[in-house]
Amino acid sequence: MESINNNISHTLKETLYRYKAISLDEMNHVSLMNRIDTKFILPSDLLLDVINELIPDYRILEIESERLFQYKTKYYDTKDFDMYEAHQNGKLNRFKVRKREYVASKKHFLEVKFKNNKRRTIKKRIERIESPDQSNFESSFVEQNSPFKMNDLELKLSNHFNRITLVGTKERLTIDFNLGFKGIDGKEILYPEAVIIEFKQEKFNITSRGMQILKKYKVRPESCSKYCLGAASLNGHIKANRLKQKFGLLSKLKK
Repeated sequence: MESINNNISHTLKETLYRYKAISLDEMNHVSLMNRIDTKFILPSDLLLDVINELIPDYRILEIESERLFQYKTKYYDTKDFDMYEAHQNGKLNRFKVRKREYVASKKHFLEVKFKNNKRRTIKKRIERIESPDQSNFESSFVEQNSPFKMNDLELKLSNHFNRITLVGTKERLTIDFNLGFKGIDGKEILYPEAVIIEFKQEKFNITSRGMQILKKYKVRPESCSKYCLGAASLNGHIKANRLKQKFGLLSKLKK
């Protein structure tokens, strides 16, 4: 299957400009740094249909007249993939540490994500700036918000993807596609056939218009970590039993 960029990019961009826009400042009221996350994986050939049906109920993030954005992320873990293993073992109260580049706004953040035993996601972040004290500041931030020390973490992989951000009354939707991963050895894996939609809600609300639309298309919620997907795709030696179903789903999407 061709990537979305090559296949439906022009039509998709035209459709996005049918939405009412929302600015970054206006979106602050739904930043949802403490939230319930619910993810869905759907085939890329459903994206345009879903995007069209969401128009009446959501606004779209716009920055400098752009509505489709590129994101780049670097993921960090211990030498033995302790954060990855916690996720694979189904452990709650688990962490992720990443550096994310928001290409359109030219902003860089160091982020710590914490999934607690009530399945709430709590994200904390600091903006990365050029400063002689930046390294010490980042190390302190990680130690204060996780059980890890930055010096004990190493870069495991990077990813890149396109994102559309939609904002409803009490929720945000991120729609990620053209997803690719790159290992520290240069190995690269692409998943052009998959779209990941994530609902970020203060409280889980299955009556959300967006969720109802996905239900109509028989798309069901899926637990899906982009970091874990990338780590398992690039590192054949690490445990990946809990991802077998995800890889099976991705294989079906290619057909």
